[in-house]
Amino acid sequence: MKEIRIGLVGAGWMGKAHSSALLDAQMLFGPEYGTAVFEMVADTNEASAKEAQSKIGFKRMTTDWKELVSDPKVDLVDIATPNAFHYEVAKEALNNGKHVYCEKPLSISAEQSKELAELAKKKKVINYVGFNNTMNPANAYVRDLVQSGKLGKIMRFTGTYDQDQLLDETLPITWRHINKLAGCGALGDLGSHLLSVSQFIMGDISMVNAMSTTIFPKRPKAPGSSEMADVENEDIITFMTKYENGAIGNISASRVATGRKNYLAYEIQGTKGSVCYDLERMGEVHVYFHSDDEADRGFRTVLLNPKHKGYSAFQPAGGISIAYNDMKILEVHELFAAITQGEAYACDFEFGYKIDRTVDAVLESARKNEWVEVK
Repeated sequence: MKEIRIGLVGAGWMGKAHSSALLDAQMLFGPEYGTAVFEMVADTNEASAKEAQSKIGFKRMTTDWKELVSDPKVDLVDIATPNAFHYEVAKEALNNGKHVYCEKPLSISAEQSKELAELAKKKKVINYVGFNNTMNPANAYVRDLVQSGKLGKIMRFTGTYDQDQLLDETLPITWRHINKLAGCGALGDLGSHLLSVSQFIMGDISMVNAMSTTIFPKRPKAPGSSEMADVENEDIITFMTKYENGAIGNISASRVATGRKNYLAYEIQGTKGSVCYDLERMGEVHVYFHSDDEADRGFRTVLLNPKHKGYSAFQPAGGISIAYNDMKILEVHELFAAITQGEAYACDFEFGYKIDRTVDAVLESARKNEWVEVK
């Protein structure tokens, strides 16, 4: 049994989600993949750090993340801070020879992410970005359908990730509305998740043509305040895509999508079949095969079941729901398997860099109102 000593940077909601997954992964997959030891937690808010130390069971706490990333008793630095701090913390952790588990996005620019990806390769440590939707058994199943050729030549990917959490214009400004903290708006917060699914299943995007809009350009500075602040990024974005594999597509994201709660949905059309998926109906994948007898043609519903990668860790029979935190558990299992068993993993910093370079190209295209190459 190998102990993996965890240093968590960021004690908020995402830090708690990571910590829960670190515990549950051992229970579901066994200690042979590694046992999490909660060594140290860091948060600039001392009360949050103390609460995490008490509730989660960290041996030590600090308000200085630099102390954590250089500590010799920390094996894995787990970054669960707001977006703007990912780069600096990850870079320092890599320079100290630590394995790094970073919540998405890897950074707020392609330039920063490229630097981190190159540094991680140089240091030869495990480097993992938390794009949890790539761990969804449904997306693994769809990827297998695409790569097996059962859908034929892939012609088109179309998808959207919509929520209405920011539809209320009286909600105050947060770090998500400020570019130096978030990088961008709906594209980075929501669209990057869909881009990770696209990257995982379809491969590289070569060109984009985008447009965006901000529905609420000003928000209150504080709850109930009449003083307003400027929203610096987009509420809605949509863009056309060209893929390296020859397919074309359309991708959108909105944080003001009336009625939508967690609507990550996509359809992939091939010459022999098509598949569509909706995260709000997480346990169902809809598949069509053109080779069926004409009288039987139509989309069939495939319920997730133990034959699909990752599902059997949670449920013994098909049709039983799994959820968001379960994808985080699968994420941690893949991370630990890489550290202790040397197993391959998809979401390394190079993967995160590809997402961020696509995001940069989309933002540039929206500014210029023209096609932009994803360099």
